[in-house]
Amino acid sequence: MGVETEYGLIAAPPPRQRQLAPDELARVLFSPVVREYSSSNIFLDNASRLYLDVGSHPEVATAECDSLSQLLAYERAGDEVVDELAQTAEHALPGSRVYLFKNNVDSAGNSYGCHENYLVGRNIVLRELGRAILPFLITRQLICGAGMIAPAKGDQPAQFLLSQRADQVWESVSSATTRSRPIINTRDEPHGDSKRFRRMHVIIGDSNMAEPSFALKVGSMLLMVEMIEAGFDLPDLEIDEPIVQLRRIARDETGRVELPLSRGGTTTPLAVQTALYECAGKWLDSRPEKGTSNAELRRVHQLWGDVLAAIDSGDFSKVNRDVDWVIKKQLLERYRDRLGGDWAHPKLAQIDLTYHDIRVGRGVYDHLVQRGLVNRWIDDIDIARAKRMAPATTRAAMRGRFLAQARASNANITVDWTRMKVNRPEPHTEEFLDPFETNDNRLEALIDYMVNNADTPPE
Repeated sequence: MGVETEYGLIAAPPPRQRQLAPDELARVLFSPVVREYSSSNIFLDNASRLYLDVGSHPEVATAECDSLSQLLAYERAGDEVVDELAQTAEHALPGSRVYLFKNNVDSAGNSYGCHENYLVGRNIVLRELGRAILPFLITRQLICGAGMIAPAKGDQPAQFLLSQRADQVWESVSSATTRSRPIINTRDEPHGDSKRFRRMHVIIGDSNMAEPSFALKVGSMLLMVEMIEAGFDLPDLEIDEPIVQLRRIARDETGRVELPLSRGGTTTPLAVQTALYECAGKWLDSRPEKGTSNAELRRVHQLWGDVLAAIDSGDFSKVNRDVDWVIKKQLLERYRDRLGGDWAHPKLAQIDLTYHDIRVGRGVYDHLVQRGLVNRWIDDIDIARAKRMAPATTRAAMRGRFLAQARASNANITVDWTRMKVNRPEPHTEEFLDPFETNDNRLEALIDYMVNNADTPPE
């Protein structure tokens, strides 16, 4: 598994200084990276990828992970990496404050993503997998959406939505990512042995601040993928006009909006999620112990059930420290009551945005965590370790070793997800196509070549 997170970026300049354009600010942000690596697209010491994406968005793609908590730790480590760049940029821009927001929509309506990647077997037809899993993905916002205030548009007043991405996708399944923004991207780019693997690239999910929301988003999806791959019996819940229904679901926190089924009749988002939650419980009774532990997935399943029970009853007290949209909505409603009850009040939009500020000690989310108003899923020590070291249980371990030796040897190298190359004196390249392989004699030979031809470190 892996997650790609794009961040919103802006700077508040001191008085009488102009606002930097996004591309100017991005250049300042990445200037330490470019100085050291002569590139704004690099692999970090922990084997994750840091780069400047289209639209001047900093982006971190986690290293390959084989368990849920591991993935969460590397996703949070990415937050710390980009925030360190932001703090360095503030020193380069005296008097300015640089903000990085882990959200998905800016004030101008531009959208940026949080993409999930799941490795599936090549025998799975991705479009068929997509059709089977679309009802889950369309309704998943109910249990782990990040929430947002949608501004007034036409005759529609400002309103609270469950998901930031629901209004930003246009197709169910497509090979495009930006032109049409599908729920599932089918571009065949497995980053592994294409005879054995596919990559399921999901671009519908919100960026989550609350760790339990992230765990529920990814953990429930992992259970769904496993059930489909195993041929587990799932109900036929194919929904007509999924994009239309996606937007309707985002506007109904009760989960009871009627959804037309392709086979006839109707259902509701709550009923879809409940049916799949029950299937996941049965799957866990016989699931092989691999990757994410059964104990952790049962923890996910318990939270899934608690959220569905809260939606059904309207009593969110049991999950109001776990689910982003619930945490945020309850916070905003307290302020809205004081401000006259209008969702369009600019103070509410400010709170909505600053909930996603990743700076420790400054963002609304972090203040809630420090006050014990948001639950954790992992510990800070897990994040600190993920920031320094590559995952030990996937191919990323080899990439991490290669990168560490290259730094020690002052070697000229090139890496991507599958290839490692020593460029001098003569190019030597190896390709590693098994994402679960952690040792390989070819890596040892590549490192020996690097060490034996090491450049003399600069004085």
